[in-house]
Amino acid sequence: MTEMNPNEIDIVKAETSKIKSVDFSNLTFGRVFSDHMFVCDFEDGKWQTPKITPYQAMTIDPSARVFHYGQAVFEGMKAYKDDDGKIFLFRPDQNSARINKSSARLAIPEFPKDYFLNGLETLLKLDSDWIKPGLGNSLYIRPFVIATEPAISASPADTYRFMIICSPAKAYYNEPVRVLFAEKFSRSADGGVGFAKAAGNYAAQFYPTSLAQKKGFQQIIWTDASTHQYLEEAGTMNIFFRVGNKLITAPNNDRILDGVTRKSVLQLAKDMNMDYEVRRVSVEEIKEAAKDGSLKEIFGTGTAAVISPVSAFEHGGDVFEISPVEDSFAKLFKDTLMHIQHNLAEDAHGWRHEVI
Repeated sequence: MTEMNPNEIDIVKAETSKIKSVDFSNLTFGRVFSDHMFVCDFEDGKWQTPKITPYQAMTIDPSARVFHYGQAVFEGMKAYKDDDGKIFLFRPDQNSARINKSSARLAIPEFPKDYFLNGLETLLKLDSDWIKPGLGNSLYIRPFVIATEPAISASPADTYRFMIICSPAKAYYNEPVRVLFAEKFSRSADGGVGFAKAAGNYAAQFYPTSLAQKKGFQQIIWTDASTHQYLEEAGTMNIFFRVGNKLITAPNNDRILDGVTRKSVLQLAKDMNMDYEVRRVSVEEIKEAAKDGSLKEIFGTGTAAVISPVSAFEHGGDVFEISPVEDSFAKLFKDTLMHIQHNLAEDAHGWRHEVI
């Protein structure tokens, strides 16, 4: 890795802010962006001096390899502000490590962790006013890398652009979601890029998800590509099942994203002395649990959604409704995580990272 000074950032501040035109009480996820963005180019075999500039459109060649061969990976993070105006990130080291793991799988050069964290913190301090205090409020952060070299030969690019943009956010899913268990389509296959946050993973799921939405379902819970017998993860979330008082989730593999919220929930379950298992979860097991009444909850976990309860699922033409429970694990985990993230509760594991 080329030696660089992580504190060296060229900064051009926006002349005026857009913030007064934003209705923070009525936000649509991912449609409004803060005043500044972070940009760093990879050229001549090394990352160049990063920049923070006003958020703006950029010019890119039509032959840029990202358009033709899909070299693009991204991350999802959030910044939070407490009532004293302090800004916090949640486990940012995990996002830095994961975007580099994703990059390596797509033959993209890794971005230095200190540049990532220093650039992000500098950006957040510039756009601090966009981070609103209060539970449920956050600034969603989207780091991403694209191949920019203008060439259409089928090989990895020589030039790339690493960027961070930010969008104020509230809840991603405001209501419990209805899901389909996948029977035909697959999100990823053994040996593929399912574990990476590769842009193409999400593009590939849009069509089957659109079919599910026409049937009245918001998401798909994907099954293993070989047999479609085992449940793995949802389109934008890792997935958990509560059977009786036991919490169950599928193990990580090269088809499943190593979710930061997922691993945090597992640690919280351990802290709370819950009965939990990380193992393969079959479709038939969950259907039988739904039939005999032992299936108490299904919920998804993810940065955007945090915790999203599932109210019903369909498989093989059978629809199973899941009634709300008073002692909801989903609510317990969501409340616990959000209180840690917003500096309202003890942070026993050092997950909360203050931006100073």
